[in-house]
Amino acid sequence: MEYSYILAGGFVGLVIGLTGVGGGSLMTPILIIVFGISPIIAVGTDLLYASITKMSGVFFHHKKHNVNWGIVGTLSLGSLPSCITTLYLMHNYNISMTGYNVLISKTLSVMLILTAIVILFKTQINQFRHRLLPALENNRETRRYRTVITVLCGVFLGCVVSISSVGAGAIGTALLFLLYPGLSAIKIIGTDLAHAVPLTAVAGLGHFSNNHVSLPLLSGLLLGGIPMVYIGSQIGRKLSDQTLRNIVATMLFALGLKLAFY
Repeated sequence: MEYSYILAGGFVGLVIGLTGVGGGSLMTPILIIVFGISPIIAVGTDLLYASITKMSGVFFHHKKHNVNWGIVGTLSLGSLPSCITTLYLMHNYNISMTGYNVLISKTLSVMLILTAIVILFKTQINQFRHRLLPALENNRETRRYRTVITVLCGVFLGCVVSISSVGAGAIGTALLFLLYPGLSAIKIIGTDLAHAVPLTAVAGLGHFSNNHVSLPLLSGLLLGGIPMVYIGSQIGRKLSDQTLRNIVATMLFALGLKLAFY
């Protein structure tokens, strides 16, 4: 096991602890750009890393009653079949390894830039969701269509997460913020996290079955990442949330641009 993998896992774990974002968004591009790992291996390994590291968070949020399991089920109704279908198509349509890597790099680039935008405009998104509250909560027809839209959002997330490993976090949270303005922020986060675990697990296991996961790399990332998430969460209480998020958003935007021309 290379010590550099442990350091990479530790760095990303620290960022997750400090800001609550940056898992797949940072890990996959770092593995590709810094370590020169094949995009398909980076995505497959990171998906399993994400599913394992997020499990404890789901347990915590469930104990605190911060998970809306009905919404998790509705999202999963779209995301899990979409994830399995995407992996099946990628595996069975005889895409060359070069084709795989180009597809992943370009999808990842777009998702990183979108994630950066969501993080930067978090306050504006939150203000917009409060303006949506009367229309969504008081209109029966709108509430009915919201379920269908939630399933379609799940379909979108299942596809992009399977290809890029990015989207289950910041993008998923932003979609839930807009669709369910009546839910508190902590319940949005807990619900999104609870949906991300099965999605990343299914996608990761799908990549694993296709030999797209490096177990030595996964072990190193977990060894460095798990303790640093806790340390980062302790440090993060004393630092400005907005400053940290701006730094992470800038990093993601830069990585997205880099991958666009990778």
